[in-house]
Amino acid sequence: MDTRGCFVSGYHTYIQSYQWLGHRMQNITSDKGVLKEIIRDGSGETVPPDSSVLVKFSGYLEHTDRPFDTNWFKKNPKLMKLGEDITLRGLEIGLLTMRKGELARFLFKPNYAFGTLGCPPLIPPNSTVLFEVELLDFLDSAESDRFFDLPPVNCCFSKIIKAAETERKFGNYLFHQTRFMDAKERYKRASSVLNRICAKETEKEKVDAARLLVFLNLSFVCLKLERPDRALAYGIKALELDEKNAKALFRCGQVRRVFFPIFHILQNSEVFFY
Repeated sequence: MDTRGCFVSGYHTYIQSYQWLGHRMQNITSDKGVLKEIIRDGSGETVPPDSSVLVKFSGYLEHTDRPFDTNWFKKNPKLMKLGEDITLRGLEIGLLTMRKGELARFLFKPNYAFGTLGCPPLIPPNSTVLFEVELLDFLDSAESDRFFDLPPVNCCFSKIIKAAETERKFGNYLFHQTRFMDAKERYKRASSVLNRICAKETEKEKVDAARLLVFLNLSFVCLKLERPDRALAYGIKALELDEKNAKALFRCGQVRRVFFPIFHILQNSEVFFY
């Protein structure tokens, strides 16, 4: 329990009125429709528009100690895209002010929450709601999303590298969610982005470093999908970029060890390096 009579991080008992709480909060809209109080500072940049965010949240009505909506106790919260998965106007505005690792409390007036009609039976008409939000991470996916709509000639080197890194990070998130097939598709998108680059000599090292990470990820996810032929093929691609890379050597070794009973069949298969 904090010093103001409010439990934090998913355990709340708000005794005071929202009007009282609002006096301590910062106004982040011109009409005082969204008020904010930082409970724990974050670090780095604020969330860019159209990003995908990983958050924990709980929403409360006034004078209640049980949330009407929460994901606080989920082991693996869903990655959500602003404007698509997050449609509550006040919550999107609030998230755009947050930094990674930040924990904050928001008050949303009805026109930034559920409006004059509310959301029966949970939310009465004209309700001001309180949200407590922890920003675990975010991905600036807007540029990556736009990238695939542009012809290659319109993309500069830095944008291509950034788009590929975003796709790879998406893949990592999906991998940790054990969504291996989806992760593989993201890694393949990252690889296709990097294939657009006709690198200058001064850029080649950076491109190869990005490709190496993608190939290592693809090799690992193919192991999880029990595709030893593909896992080995991507491991070899990684070794072509860095012949002493420990992870690439380990991945190839895993294939031979784990799938040894079928390895001799794959060696003579036309799909071995497919």
